[in-house]
Amino acid sequence: MTERMTNSRKTFRPQRHDTLFWKMFLIYDIFMMLIILVNLFCLCANAFLMSNFGSWVFDTVQLPQILEFYKSELHPWVMITESWFITFLIVELAVRWLIAIVNKHHQRWFFFPFIHWYEILAIIPYLRFLRLIRVGVIAYRLHELGYKVIPNKWFRRLNFYYNVIMEELSDRVVITVIDSVKKELDTSSTHKKIIHDLVNHHRDMFATTLAQVLQESLATELKLQKDNISQGVGHIVIKAIEDTPELTQLLKLIPLVGGRIEQQIHNIGQRLGENITDGLVEPFISGAIDKPNAHYQLIAEKISQLNIDNHALEQLVESVVYESLESLRKQVAVKQWQIELSKNNQVKE
Repeated sequence: MTERMTNSRKTFRPQRHDTLFWKMFLIYDIFMMLIILVNLFCLCANAFLMSNFGSWVFDTVQLPQILEFYKSELHPWVMITESWFITFLIVELAVRWLIAIVNKHHQRWFFFPFIHWYEILAIIPYLRFLRLIRVGVIAYRLHELGYKVIPNKWFRRLNFYYNVIMEELSDRVVITVIDSVKKELDTSSTHKKIIHDLVNHHRDMFATTLAQVLQESLATELKLQKDNISQGVGHIVIKAIEDTPELTQLLKLIPLVGGRIEQQIHNIGQRLGENITDGLVEPFISGAIDKPNAHYQLIAEKISQLNIDNHALEQLVESVVYESLESLRKQVAVKQWQIELSKNNQVKE
């Protein structure tokens, strides 16, 4: 146990940025970013110079001899250096993979190529543009460390477009899933079973929630209205005594003390009604929200166990499911990036 905790502390120990290793790592990152940019610039320039458009441009400016010199003398060197650079990327990637295995940077040794997929694909000549992703990753890491490689304005703009792309992709996936679920519910003959399984899966949660709601709302209101309810029941008992003519006639037959006995009976009736009410209400106001009393737990449990094989109840559950999916779809369809763009435009104005 102690060894595991020690290993855990080692795993989450923050990386120091003032060590020689870290400075060498930082210099290497900057070096890789620069040579990748130079490599891509050379390839783009080569593609332009070797194209028909490049020939037309140099013919227009009347400098075809420069283009011919490039094609005969410099172009072969560009292709050779590109092959050297590809070899360098392969070796560099293999060395980093070996270092990651030795230092256990990932939970499994084979995670490295999946995490750095863009670097592996960027080795392929037709996917050279993916090398820009590595440049972006390095620039972002340097920016996070406080080295303003990317101007703040550019960084905010790139981050905004990144969020736009990710939101559009995630929204499309979620909307497609929701539409597929609705289509399945509409067309499948087993949708009732799906809804029943959904309800059955949440019965315990529903019972717990309902008991807490009853404890929070009904118990609180009963506690506030307890005195009023007791007095009201007491008045009802007195009214019931007054509406019993046999008792009134019997008391009138008792001389002198009949009226006093009647008054005492009224008082006793009111106190009796209030005490009975207090005794009935008290069990329903006890308990707490995190631990509702037994009466509310029993009520909630019985309600949660209702059989939904009832047409009206099935329609209610289906309506709740469909409206929940539709509400979720509408919420996902809201373009947060448009809202943010509108706010930024208002700030500029």
